[in-house]
Amino acid sequence: MLSDPDEPNLTTPARGSILGTRVRRVEDPELVTGSARYLADLAATEDDCGRHRADHLIHLVLVPSPVAHGVLAAVHTTDATRLPGVHAVWTAPDLEIAPFAGFVNIDDAFARPALAQERVRFVGEPLAAIFATSAEAAADGVSAVWAEIDPIDAVVDPEASLEDGTALLFPERGHNRAIVEQPDDPVDLDAVSTRVVRGRYVNQRVAVAPMETDGCLAEVDADGRLVLWASTQMPHLLHRQLAGVLGLDPSQIRIRTPQVGGGFGGKAGLHHPYVIACLAAMRFQRPVMWSPWRSADMTELPHGRAQIQYAEAGFDEDARLTGLRFHLVGDGGAYPGIGAALPGGTRRMGCGTYAVPAYQCDVIAVATNTTPVGAYRGAGRPEATALVERLMDQSARELGLDPVELRRRNLISADSFPHTTPTGLVYDSGDYLMALERAVEVAGYEELRAEQAQRRAAGDRVQLGIGVACYVEITAGGTMNEYASLEIRPDATAELRVGTAAHGQGHATSYAMIVADATGLPLEAITVIDGDTDLVPRGGGTGGSRSLQLAGSATRGATEAIIERARELAARLLEADTADIILDPRSGTLAVAGVPTTALTWIEIAAAAQSDGGELRAEHVFEQHGATFPFGAHISAVEVDTESGEARVRRHVAVDDCGTVIAPLLVEGQQHGGIASGIGQALYEEIRYDEDGNLLTSTFADYTLPSSAETAGFVTVSTQTPTPLNPLGAKGIGEAATIGSTPAVQNAVIDAVAHLGVRHIDMPCTPERIWRAIQDASNGKTNVWRSPPEIFGRLRASESTTEIDPSLSEAADGI
Repeated sequence: MLSDPDEPNLTTPARGSILGTRVRRVEDPELVTGSARYLADLAATEDDCGRHRADHLIHLVLVPSPVAHGVLAAVHTTDATRLPGVHAVWTAPDLEIAPFAGFVNIDDAFARPALAQERVRFVGEPLAAIFATSAEAAADGVSAVWAEIDPIDAVVDPEASLEDGTALLFPERGHNRAIVEQPDDPVDLDAVSTRVVRGRYVNQRVAVAPMETDGCLAEVDADGRLVLWASTQMPHLLHRQLAGVLGLDPSQIRIRTPQVGGGFGGKAGLHHPYVIACLAAMRFQRPVMWSPWRSADMTELPHGRAQIQYAEAGFDEDARLTGLRFHLVGDGGAYPGIGAALPGGTRRMGCGTYAVPAYQCDVIAVATNTTPVGAYRGAGRPEATALVERLMDQSARELGLDPVELRRRNLISADSFPHTTPTGLVYDSGDYLMALERAVEVAGYEELRAEQAQRRAAGDRVQLGIGVACYVEITAGGTMNEYASLEIRPDATAELRVGTAAHGQGHATSYAMIVADATGLPLEAITVIDGDTDLVPRGGGTGGSRSLQLAGSATRGATEAIIERARELAARLLEADTADIILDPRSGTLAVAGVPTTALTWIEIAAAAQSDGGELRAEHVFEQHGATFPFGAHISAVEVDTESGEARVRRHVAVDDCGTVIAPLLVEGQQHGGIASGIGQALYEEIRYDEDGNLLTSTFADYTLPSSAETAGFVTVSTQTPTPLNPLGAKGIGEAATIGSTPAVQNAVIDAVAHLGVRHIDMPCTPERIWRAIQDASNGKTNVWRSPPEIFGRLRASESTTEIDPSLSEAADGI
């Protein structure tokens, strides 16, 4: 994995000149030595009262429904309660709480019970909760529970869910539609275009699959307060939502996060098993741990993506866009929530990086008998880029143009920012052509095309494809403010508290870099605290690539306030005007300008603050007025065996622009992880169900994730186009490379076999799909278009459009 050849190697920077340098992550020693504690590790530790949790820990395991859709007549638990080690068995009536939405509520009708009642709606929906003194005893209890369920036909296909006569998940609604969004005026592309290109694409359902499964530990502390340790991305949101569901005053609840092994959007908000664990901890007065096995996590943790996309692009005689028209069918799963709102995010970002004169995007999200769909790394934005970039590559082929050239003709120009899109979004800053040309240069695009031509002329078995994708995404949408407080102690160490919650991103390093750069304190002297609602009074958590631009700016604000207070103290001690006091971040001292011999250290300044009866402490809430829009261009070179259908990424170039780069090493890490994620969706990953709603990919033996062997050959480059919306000039980077890489790899696969007549291959581009596409093309079967479901036209004609609640749009943009 290579970085930009212009970037220097890892260095130890001088004090006071740390931003933009490649420093080592300060989080890593604890992680690599094993001293950092994840959720499961808490079972072997002491609680706040000094008691060993293992001595009285209760394990929670949920009994999954074996049926995807049916009327629940009874759940029989007697046999389970008699088993050794089983402490209790609960069904829905034992909880005594109403159904609730979880992360985001789009309609009260879709509120989900923590344990199934009256009806089951997906395989894996919990029927009962087993509480036992060991995980093994709880597993035995699961096998002893059985249920009487009257089956109803399962609805697995989201388009079939729209058809008349299909079984209804919520019969009282009279249909399976969760959200209908048709806010754009109709666009007649044929009337304004010389050529219209059409395609139908599937952005398949995928698993979040974090390294650490979801989980929680609930217990009651010595003061009688409920403490929930959770593997969550948003502790303060969880705090508010849990208090509401339990009917407790928020002061009676504390949320804590240990190390969190990945979230990617799937660990946001209140998960239903958390409530069960909390109720049990309060009733049993013992700690209760829920730590699901991987197969259960693949079923219970919300899935991502899950869209069917009908795409049309119009062009004039110069191959410039005349308009875009999309129809999206989104799958919300059994209990539609944030996942049903995400196609609306795809609609808002559907113009991509292009100047689009006319735009229409109609959205219908539906309920199906599958695991609920939630947010996953980009949450609506990757689907938008995959849609428009697949369409642009297909258009280039049908128009007889090179895909790079078609994009050059249609990219938004650098002199038009801030740019307002037809959907009302305001792109803050950008230079999309710069990123594309840099990718072309680094990839050696012309040389790759020449090699491709040689292989085609020779009729090689292994062909080369070159895939291109330009992208723009929205970051720090939703809640656009964040909290930070900073204290410098008399021993010249510092403690920074922030409202975000790290789960692998490197927050401690990047925030400490901001403090160190301004104050001259060494990185190792700065401690970052997050993920505890008792220690941090407020926070928006981590999602939507918001952390550095919001919490980093809040950190800068708190640091500047500390420095101003320090200058006032130094002025008093040195008998000078505050305006004459300067801070030298290279030495970490304050002195009168021109008189360096009078310099005061942070130890002396903190002592002076303490002698005044206070602390050298400041807090700051940063408010950003508008979201930021990172962008970039990816080019992927993929080799495809035309006889076996096997595809292999040979080289992938990622040019990503996240504004000002504070921590280059962290940016590269996000790029590498994002590219791996994108390759996974493009080539390997897919959640699949059979026609009865049984999950066929519930383990890593069936759900294929790429390993390091499949993700070699990355070249990452960062361009820097600062945003004017925050003092750091920073935009998000956590999702960018995922968004750019997925369509680049898919386009490369299709390009490799396009000369054989293949026009499209849906993701994941597995060997079987590639092989079948080649066979179909040889038999003249190349159609990639069919008209969208007629219900789109029927709903528009009847004016039954449902405008999405603006708060849902913000939630979708912020995760």
